[in-house]
Amino acid sequence: MASREFLKILSSARTGDVSAQQNLAEAYLTGLFKTPIQPANALIWLEKSYLSIQNQWFDSESTKNSQVLRILNQIASIPLAETFNTPAFGFGWDLIWSLTKSTSAPVEIILLAKWQLANLIADPSRSDIQNQIDEWLKKRPVPADNAYPTEFSAIQKTVRQFLNEVAESNESFSQSAKELLIKLQPKNEALSSLWNAWQQDQNEDALQQAAELGLTSAKLTLGLRLAQPNKNAEKKSNASLKKAAHWLELAAKDGDRDAWYALGEIYRRPQFSGYNAQESDRCFDRAADLGHPEAQFRKGANLWRKREKIEEKIRGLQASYWLWQAHQQGIAEAKELLDKILLRCPEPKENDWYELAQFADAAINHHAEHKLNEDWVMLCHRIIIANQFNFSKAELLLSKVGELQHEHCVAVDIRWELPKILPRLIQIETIQQRRALLAAGKVFAGADIEIEGNLRQRRYRFDQVTDWLCTTFAKSFNKQANSELA
Repeated sequence: MASREFLKILSSARTGDVSAQQNLAEAYLTGLFKTPIQPANALIWLEKSYLSIQNQWFDSESTKNSQVLRILNQIASIPLAETFNTPAFGFGWDLIWSLTKSTSAPVEIILLAKWQLANLIADPSRSDIQNQIDEWLKKRPVPADNAYPTEFSAIQKTVRQFLNEVAESNESFSQSAKELLIKLQPKNEALSSLWNAWQQDQNEDALQQAAELGLTSAKLTLGLRLAQPNKNAEKKSNASLKKAAHWLELAAKDGDRDAWYALGEIYRRPQFSGYNAQESDRCFDRAADLGHPEAQFRKGANLWRKREKIEEKIRGLQASYWLWQAHQQGIAEAKELLDKILLRCPEPKENDWYELAQFADAAINHHAEHKLNEDWVMLCHRIIIANQFNFSKAELLLSKVGELQHEHCVAVDIRWELPKILPRLIQIETIQQRRALLAAGKVFAGADIEIEGNLRQRRYRFDQVTDWLCTTFAKSFNKQANSELA
């Protein structure tokens, strides 16, 4: 069943409210308000919003541009493959192509648009939908502004260039682009036969030839065999390690994370003439950035050991991030170390603010009915977050909500007001915790920071709000509990 907030936004969107249409698209993209993730529906509402903006008059050009920029960012993040054969696909296709040629849009949006096209057109696993798009394009009129090539083969060539650009960037999706490039490496009959000869017959000459012809997996395999990092490492000659480093560096340049990790190990070997601890750490860090679980654990553990020497706002935040990444990929040792850094509170029913948080949630869902002031709504969100993460009263009142969430944890730091209270790192473990942070973040992002006042004013407001919440909602919750028991 749709939430009240979703239905309210849907109602406003249907009347032509541009912001509501964009918020509705955001809900379909992210699952906000418990909305099913439906990229096709998101694209439909973004088309309506975009056309409305083009036809509306705004007080200033900057206002219109900011509205358009938000839509472009949302559209660039929509997976086009999931919207094909929907009414809005043509709009998304045209706009994303126009984004790739834009001179005014931010670079990250342009690269994201190029990645969406590359992911759709260049990925060989999507051959079925690519054939359908080819047929669809043949039935479309030639684009008047030459936004994209008319021949599908030319589109594929252009998109391959986009893929190279994205792979060379430092965006979050660059690694996915590199992996797709590896998948697209030439697989002619000679190369395939050489690789098969190695896999089936362990023919080392075939492996050497495949590596020389540029096959990344062959470069990696050859480098690992020459290094043999897990067998008799102390007996390996310097000459052999030099050759191993050569092939592994070539594989690493192709974006292979295993090659970066193996290079890190080689640079740590005493018998290697190129021994370099700093270069080893750089290789391990690169492997960690590319998602290598052992490298992520190593990096996290290293940061934790050096925590006293590292300058960071909250001690252990960087280390916990990499350990969490490693734990997500099944490294058991990471969990043990992570538990030493992060606190856990996955059960809100066991926390002190549980009952009050239920009342606060009910108040937010009916805020229009009760005509709550903005500062009261903000405090209700604070109470819900405090319950999810078992905050103290001081943390509830003083935490900077907009700075709480990191990808893996919340960082609670109220030293700006109470210097003697040490900051805490608390792991984010449930969907409810993430939703509470997301909902609160949206409210606080658009609010005046000064509205909450100082600590004395916050304490006074807290007493007012809690008294009102208990008076207003306690009876209804008690009745519900009694009916459930009956």
